Amino acid sequence: MYVNRVASDMAQPAKAILWVDDEADLLEPHRILLADKGYQVETATNADDALELLRRKPYDLLLLDEQMPGTRGLDAYKSIRELQPTLPVVMVTKSEEDATLKEAIGANVREYLVKPVTPRQVLSVITRILEGPLIRSQALARAFVERFRAIEADRYASLDWRGWIDRFSELMQWDVDLANAGELGLHESLRGLYPDMHREFATFMKTEYPRWLRELEGDRPPLSVDVFSEFVLPVLARDKKAIFIVIDCLRVDQWRVLEPLLSPLFEVETTHYYSILPTATPYARNALFSGLFPGEIAARFPDWWGERDDESLNAHERDLLVAQLEELQIKAPVRYQKITSAADSDDLDRHLPGAIAGEGIHAFVFNFVDLLTHGRSESNILFEVARDEIAMRALTKQWFERSSLFTLLREASRRNISVVVTSDHGALHCNTPATVFAKRDATANLRYKFGEDIRAERPDHALLFSNSDDLRLPHRGHNSNTLLAAGDTFFVYPTKLREYQSRYRGSFLHGGVTPEECILPVALLTPKR
Repeated sequence: MYVNRVASDMAQPAKAILWVDDEADLLEPHRILLADKGYQVETATNADDALELLRRKPYDLLLLDEQMPGTRGLDAYKSIRELQPTLPVVMVTKSEEDATLKEAIGANVREYLVKPVTPRQVLSVITRILEGPLIRSQALARAFVERFRAIEADRYASLDWRGWIDRFSELMQWDVDLANAGELGLHESLRGLYPDMHREFATFMKTEYPRWLRELEGDRPPLSVDVFSEFVLPVLARDKKAIFIVIDCLRVDQWRVLEPLLSPLFEVETTHYYSILPTATPYARNALFSGLFPGEIAARFPDWWGERDDESLNAHERDLLVAQLEELQIKAPVRYQKITSAADSDDLDRHLPGAIAGEGIHAFVFNFVDLLTHGRSESNILFEVARDEIAMRALTKQWFERSSLFTLLREASRRNISVVVTSDHGALHCNTPATVFAKRDATANLRYKFGEDIRAERPDHALLFSNSDDLRLPHRGHNSNTLLAAGDTFFVYPTKLREYQSRYRGSFLHGGVTPEECILPVALLTPKR
């Protein structure tokens, strides 16, 4: 497939270049080299003739002299843009003045060359612009094919928690890179690795996760309960203030597409941690703010936990954060704000200077990604727009670029305030219904359930934990079990099989045990001076 595609690309017609220069007779060495490399070069000696040629036919690239008799190159640039808006333009000029360079950059000229230029210099620029995407795509394809074989041969059984982070992080980067390069065939090959990854990760977590919780002082990864103390408190101790941002339901691959937008503002250091189980907001996010496991929260603060509906269990995140600071004997003011709507975003934008003023902890929760994830299951339009992981990444990036979160981060950079950004859990694109059997007391969640005598029809569809102490969860009764979905499954009952299949197949869900839900980014953003 790869070889055939390359051969097809090489068989394409020669790319057409228009070179506008009043000294066209001096361009012959350039024309000879470019023709030898397969380019078709036409020339014009002034801007008016160039515009006439552009009206007659399309070109792939324009080399434009700035200083010519009559209309200067930059003055003709606006008319050129009207005729062929996407045409790459390379300015070639004798002028070394900063004003000319800045004017060209301001006009969005693609490249800028100062005469005298050699044929090889010109060829290098043209190749980078016209052939660069294909060359990079081919290099990426070769690198992936070579690495793909190694990954296939390297089994998951040998991985410890660090190895799982490295492997999953690498796969997510390939996922992003192949999709961005349009290598959808190779992207499908990559995704063919995911079912094995999900099965092996579930096996790994079945034994290792309870062990981590039994041996908290042993060799284990950072968990939700460690994020604040390990990543935020050092910033607070150093700077007397820190901004702590939780983006609900943000996956590693989604973070990867946001990182480049932040690199002009911050030095970005990203590492990873494991969410506690279940990978759901009431459990994972409360653990982030409290530094406690859910069972400990329920025991210490019964009025804040109680036996209410899960959606109301995150009503005391600020209180839990204050309690954690008191437990650590740290005196620091705490500000907390949750952004769940457009009105909340507008309010944050209006009051932004005060929202991050003063010392202490400034904590923010942004719910857009989680709202998109859940809303997609209820809206046919969202379901179509956010069809798969690639589309979800694109929507996340589009939201972020216009969001109050990005405004907040720009202001933090301007004020030289360090920021810690993380997620509470990820989500998984679920397509496999898993039949479960349970009594009436079972909870209704699609990726995790609590109840007596609950079980999945197929053991490979879920992990069953019979003792809530193994997961440090609140006690729900002597015989209550915990069932956590593995792979891309979602739970359905035999009595509502078709209804649940049609409604939730293809949904992005969380609460289960997959790397997408469990392995999460945590990033320190240090403003660039």
